[in-house]
Amino acid sequence: MSLLVEDPGLFTTVQDLGRTGHQRIGVPPSGALDSLALRMGNAVLGQPPGIAALEMCRAGGQFTVATETMRFCIAGADVPVTLDGAAIAPWRSATARRGQSVKIGRIRGGVAYLCVLGGFALPAVMGSLSTYTRAGFGGFQGRRLAAGDALPLVLEAAPEARERLLPHPVPAERARPLRILLGPHAEMFTDAAIRTLLTESYSVTNNADRLGMRLAGPPLAHVGANEIVSDGNATGCLQVPGDGQPMVLMPDRHTMGGYPKIATIITADLHRLGQALPGSVLRFEAVAPEQAEVAAWLLERAIQTAIASIREFP
Repeated sequence: MSLLVEDPGLFTTVQDLGRTGHQRIGVPPSGALDSLALRMGNAVLGQPPGIAALEMCRAGGQFTVATETMRFCIAGADVPVTLDGAAIAPWRSATARRGQSVKIGRIRGGVAYLCVLGGFALPAVMGSLSTYTRAGFGGFQGRRLAAGDALPLVLEAAPEARERLLPHPVPAERARPLRILLGPHAEMFTDAAIRTLLTESYSVTNNADRLGMRLAGPPLAHVGANEIVSDGNATGCLQVPGDGQPMVLMPDRHTMGGYPKIATIITADLHRLGQALPGSVLRFEAVAPEQAEVAAWLLERAIQTAIASIREFP
């Protein structure tokens, strides 16, 4: 009982909500670029939020069901999906039978997720199924998927049940600035650099992947040295090397780094980074720690409200 990969798309990996507690030995968390989409896709299927799914970047793929039945849901960025040629809407479940083909087209955004009821029968590495391709572990053989792969499924058949849909996904808020906490090395930048970060726009360059996204815009000037003794990194940190162009650290980032970090994107906005593409324009807004805590609480409340709205159909 498996899901056969006919076309792997551009960069498809197995990801869950990431592995924790191992950064002290140099292992980053990895995990979903858009954790909100993964959580909601799993919620539509009525399963825990951290069940691993297929994360597809910019382009989907084609998969053939090699088990009795498989219930699935597509979540994340807007993307055309068909089941044996029949259109399937996102944010709702569908059940495929043996031999049927799920085709996922070009993703109109950063990432989309193919969530499967029961998930994939893969071994956990350090407590997670997330793929860390740079070290070659986790997920399916520690790599992105390739044509001919057969992903083992936990369930041989999906239980008989009515399909479910999410009528009102949590709003993406694409036009809103990304909220940041200044620091931890804000004092290493000029006052003008801080003002520039908060008033100007930065575009995502082609140098963007699961490790980090390099941005292009007005340079941010350092005060004195543009390097530090390496210290800990976090997802969402804005590192600024000597050229003054910031880089946003993503889930596969190095756990330590030697560039000053001018700011860190708050937890409530991290999922929005997963939908940024080369050419996307980012703006930043400074908030206080207390505001960041409130934002995290409000997002969680919105998630729970959305989950409560999930209903059966037809």
